[in-house]
Amino acid sequence: MGLEEQLPNGILLANVEKLVNWTRKTSMWPATFGLACCAIEMMTVGGSRYDISRFGMERFSATPRQADLMIVAGRVTNKMAPVLRQIYDQMPEPRWVLAMGVCASSGGMFNNYAVVQGVDHVVPVDMYLPGCPPRPEMLLDAILKLHAKIMDEPINAKRAQEKLERGDRTPMIPSSVRYAPKNASQRKRAERQQAAQRREMGGSEELGAFESTPERPELSQRQETKAGR
Repeated sequence: MGLEEQLPNGILLANVEKLVNWTRKTSMWPATFGLACCAIEMMTVGGSRYDISRFGMERFSATPRQADLMIVAGRVTNKMAPVLRQIYDQMPEPRWVLAMGVCASSGGMFNNYAVVQGVDHVVPVDMYLPGCPPRPEMLLDAILKLHAKIMDEPINAKRAQEKLERGDRTPMIPSSVRYAPKNASQRKRAERQQAAQRREMGGSEELGAFESTPERPELSQRQETKAGR
């Protein structure tokens, strides 16, 4: 794969903290907790279009003792909150929580007595994902940012205290910038793929421009007449 050409004499040096965090990042097993419409978007990332198995996360665990990432997809009611906390307590350390959607993050439109106004009232949250519901691309971006956060986690309490005193924070760089193609051929291929996806979705090849060709031509003439007035 060309890795041996990049390593001098076949030797690779790394510290224990980076190695441990790399293994944790590349072997995360999500514990599904789909509660509402966000769960449909979460299930979509497991399909062939988005293919979450690229990151070693294709196994959505139904048992909390074999999972380390809880994706709370949807609103959490007060009746469901104890169950959510019980599943979180059964997950082994280290464990992370991703609040998917505005309902899980802040209660969303359900500002009433029955819905928990933010899952962080029940479990500690490591990554908040806005949207109602967020698209699968947004979930992948949040997971990649969580990976970057895991890579910067200290391995013990002493190093955590030192990092806190220094004020170090993990930069949240957008995935479209961090993982952008480096050479011209890769950029052209990515642009062709994006253009093909926009055509498949019924839009034009330009970003943000969508075709508005109604099935009935008299509607478009009526709209032009109204606009002229």
